Amino acid sequence: MKPLFVLLVSTAWTFTGAQYYYQGLMDYLENRLLAIEDQMQLWHEQFHRYHTEMQDFKKLSAQAMEGLKNDHGMLFKDLEGAAVRVDRMEREMDFVEAQTSPRACANRADKVVEQEAWGLEESRGEEEEEEEWEELHSRVSDCVEIISGIRSVKILKRVGSPKGMWTRDPRSSKVYIFNGTSGDTIYQFNSVRDFSRSPGVTPSSNVRLPSEWSGPGNAIYNGYLYYIQQEADADMQVVKYDLLSGSVTETAMFPVESQASVYSLNPETVADLAVDDEGLWLLYATSDSEPNINLAKMDAATLDIEQIWDTRCPRENAEAAFVVCGTVYVVYNTRLPSRSRVQCVFDVNDIVVSEEAPLLYFPRRYGAHSSLKYNPEEKQLYGWDDGYQIIYRLTMKRKLLA
Repeated sequence: MKPLFVLLVSTAWTFTGAQYYYQGLMDYLENRLLAIEDQMQLWHEQFHRYHTEMQDFKKLSAQAMEGLKNDHGMLFKDLEGAAVRVDRMEREMDFVEAQTSPRACANRADKVVEQEAWGLEESRGEEEEEEEWEELHSRVSDCVEIISGIRSVKILKRVGSPKGMWTRDPRSSKVYIFNGTSGDTIYQFNSVRDFSRSPGVTPSSNVRLPSEWSGPGNAIYNGYLYYIQQEADADMQVVKYDLLSGSVTETAMFPVESQASVYSLNPETVADLAVDDEGLWLLYATSDSEPNINLAKMDAATLDIEQIWDTRCPRENAEAAFVVCGTVYVVYNTRLPSRSRVQCVFDVNDIVVSEEAPLLYFPRRYGAHSSLKYNPEEKQLYGWDDGYQIIYRLTMKRKLLA
């Protein structure tokens, strides 16, 4: 009996120990689960707080974006209003410039004719009258007109490179296009209307030259093309080309010290040929160190140089120039293209001076002119502005006495 009792007691003790062990394990697991629940509750509270803060931040961002959008709209409206006011001011300036008579100098006899009053002081004799008339006939140019304003602007089309030149022969209706700043090909059209209706410059209308032209400073006059030819380490050469026969009729060397551009804003223009009522002119610079633009009167038939002047018009910030009635008008701009303006005038007869000539502004367009060519028959300028072909119709006025 004693062994059986001992076995029963051992078994009971074993069951009791296992119960205590499993109870402790369950308590440990329950405590761990409670800790996990507490941690999850903490995470849930933190997530809720972060979510609320994110919602608040989103609302603040949306309000800020809405405010920025409103500010941007108001700023855009202000800029549009400023642009409208600037355009209105420019139109008013153009109107005032067109209505304001330019001041200029001229000979006293011209003033007498202009005012339709004939009379000289009694103290002046016939000898003084003869000397005065002799002075009139000794002028280089007999034309007595100056530009008073731009009457109208016509943007014909846009074709070709940003820089180039186009012009019309004063003695015919043909139009010639020089696309780019150099080449051996030009494009010919029968009229401005034909050019405006054309899809562009086509091979069927081209004229192939025997040599390359350099820069957009070429000219067309009385059926002849006058263009600048300048190769590396060579003197500048003016070439006269017969457009009807297709042959070179004259060439003239024009030695300069270095290959200097005549306009600082258009370095491709090594020289600029111009045509007016008096014939053919050449604008050039003798060297890079020369600050001013020089002018030469050329014989259109032989290309001989008849006379040379220092215009005293600076090359710096100059973009183009043209000649009207023996008066050079130099057009200036800035490195960042803005509004072109005539800021320097030189008259070969010393009648018109820059201080008394009209301050001529061109309506603001696309960039800066790479060329401006005057047509004396039409009283118009043919401009090339950032690939746009533009016609400026001018108003003229007779020169007055000081």
